[in-house]
Amino acid sequence: MNTRLAAIAVAATLLAGTAQAAILFDNGPVVDSANLSILPTGSTGLGYTSSAAFRLADNFTVSGPSWNVESISFYAYQTNAGVFTFTGATWSIIAGTNVNSGTVIASGTTAVSNGGLVGYRVTPATLTNTARAIYRITADMPDFSLSAGNYFLTWALAGTSTSGPFVPPVIGSLGSGNALQGPTSGTFTGLTDAGSGLTLDLPFTINGSVAAVPEPASWAMMLIGFGGVAGALRARRRQASVVAA
Repeated sequence: MNTRLAAIAVAATLLAGTAQAAILFDNGPVVDSANLSILPTGSTGLGYTSSAAFRLADNFTVSGPSWNVESISFYAYQTNAGVFTFTGATWSIIAGTNVNSGTVIASGTTAVSNGGLVGYRVTPATLTNTARAIYRITADMPDFSLSAGNYFLTWALAGTSTSGPFVPPVIGSLGSGNALQGPTSGTFTGLTDAGSGLTLDLPFTINGSVAAVPEPASWAMMLIGFGGVAGALRARRRQASVVAA
């Protein structure tokens, strides 16, 4: 391969590698290092309903380059189900700082896949209880883009068990969170733990890719490659002129 073709190949490789699949946003841990979500002393809210009757919401921010969202992972349990029972997620992404008056950017009802058992929701007195098995629930939706700004994710889950589905809070978020809950077609209001009265956050991850900005050396190689392409085209035009003459 000559130098010009090598430069072109390098440029193409660099362009192809400017995006990587990643966890774009993680709203916080749902279990500790022992794979447990332990109800704090003074709290009574084991889980928060996310179903056909009640939606949940929490906020996130895109602060850098635009995101290409490919999937969203939720975390929930259905008491005494014993296995993965989740069948779908109804979700929306709302732009703005108020979930009730913002603009819907993307939404849908999506089948979900089993992302695996992540742990158990328990009380301090029942640390070995396995009735509330928390699963990662992944909704793989058509890709969409989010530019820099403030957003809310809203969601409702469906499952075959009669319990819940219930979403446990983010560990350590009591008193500092800003999750919300609302009826299917009504107004969202702040979500608090019934026992302590404290606010909380809810766990989810947004997955996809974000365009990376190449390093200066990479830009230089890309420009060399583009220059090679332009030079090859000029040479081809000159040869065509000679033949035509």
